[in-house]
Amino acid sequence: MPTLTVRNLDEDLIRRLRIRAAEHGRSAEAEHREILKIALGGEQPSTRRQAAERLAAFRRRTDGRGSSASAELLEESRSGRMDDLARKPAGA
Repeated sequence: MPTLTVRNLDEDLIRRLRIRAAEHGRSAEAEHREILKIALGGEQPSTRRQAAERLAAFRRRTDGRGSSASAELLEESRSGRMDDLARKPAGA
């Protein structure tokens, strides 16, 4: 398997990478591989994947329910405000 060496990294960056690896229960090297996979689109982080799955499930559950178009909702709101203004006495 090929090897990648990265030189001249800032000490703070190295510290943050080690902390991140520890938070995820991985070695620093495994964490670096995961970061590269995510950055290059090889794998989505589990939270993004889970969010995408929840959104897909929601879309399946609500498919065909029909919803009001935003233009219709705006028209209803404007009409209601116009009715309220028309009922108020002048100078109120």
